[in-house]
Amino acid sequence: MQIRLRTTGAVMYESEFRALHPNTSMPQQLSEELINEFGGDVVLEGPQATGGTVYQYSVYGGVEQIDGKWYTKWNLGPSFFQTEDADGNVTTAAQNEANYKAVKDAEQAKNIRQTRDAKLSETDWRFRSDMTPSQAWKDYCQALRDIPSQSGFPWTITWPDAP
Repeated sequence: MQIRLRTTGAVMYESEFRALHPNTSMPQQLSEELINEFGGDVVLEGPQATGGTVYQYSVYGGVEQIDGKWYTKWNLGPSFFQTEDADGNVTTAAQNEANYKAVKDAEQAKNIRQTRDAKLSETDWRFRSDMTPSQAWKDYCQALRDIPSQSGFPWTITWPDAP
């Protein structure tokens, strides 16, 4: 549970709130009334941010008051900023975003290829020297091998159906 102090606006977890009052014996389960008596407000869990792109996720953005109650606030992130390294080399926010997307694309491509490879290895027994695979199985395996050349790869994949 998070608690917001009215005097400072600081948001903290229950353990930190208890530590602010070391000489007070508090029950194991803090009630909203008790928190209120000590100048705090319970912070309720707000809805996660939704929408965005495959590169975005819900990022904690502080707290906000809605109809007299405090809620956690969630934003779509990550956010990108201009950075400068120790040698004074500047990387723009757009470059940082492009680098992030390239890393995420590579991770997703690796995961898709691993799934594809597992599906291919499930068909290996059909291609032993003492067996003759059907054309349908040959086509299926070729479709699996062609997945990286699909137009939406690595984020939009049309998986072939096994015969």
